[in-house]
Amino acid sequence: MAYIQYRDISKNYGMFPALTGINLDIGEGRIVGLLGPNGSGKTTLIKLTAGLIIPSGGNIKVCGEQIGVQSKKLISYLPERTYLDETLTAEKTLGFFSDFYEDFDIVKARELMKQLDIDPKRKIKTMSKGGKEKLQLALVMSRHAKVYLLDEPIAGVDPAAREFILNTILKNYAENSTVVISTHLIADVENVLDDAIFLSYGKIILASPVEKLKAQHGKTIDQLFREVFRC
Repeated sequence: MAYIQYRDISKNYGMFPALTGINLDIGEGRIVGLLGPNGSGKTTLIKLTAGLIIPSGGNIKVCGEQIGVQSKKLISYLPERTYLDETLTAEKTLGFFSDFYEDFDIVKARELMKQLDIDPKRKIKTMSKGGKEKLQLALVMSRHAKVYLLDEPIAGVDPAAREFILNTILKNYAENSTVVISTHLIADVENVLDDAIFLSYGKIILASPVEKLKAQHGKTIDQLFREVFRC
């Protein structure tokens, strides 16, 4: 079953085409890398899927639902930038999420905060950039969602922390759910991916299971990425 379907998706910002002719199915229970350099359209595609912006053309379905109220209930979204109320403590933010999302597991969130070394009594505004992103990750991964959309989840942390963040994601998404990870840090994520989608100037230029791409090209995904997007 296709958890996410894109049919002839386009998105324009004024005269600038951010996405053109996106046709794609993303299956159930897959970890998918949405890969491309900055400005390739990754964030635009994720925002369209999350229902935050409207396509200029085409249609998107999530688990058979048109983008709207019902589809948003199925999606847990991690934006590229922190959106939390920085005047609150981490613990009060848990309460906010618990009230807002029916599928939010506050017990799991507290355990994740402990694993990520987040002080629940600390106000968000006093946390480092990496600390804020870890808190946001704990909140997003504590929902029992069908689809997790993670926009650059490891971009804001140091290299030593990236493996820990990825392991946190892998161990905490709901069973049979699909995870879409947008990133340009290919070497850090390729070992956890089932599928890879290469985006360039708003168009899909490769979309295939990772093992198939490796076998076809005789290269790692990172090596293939560098070849495809070399200057």
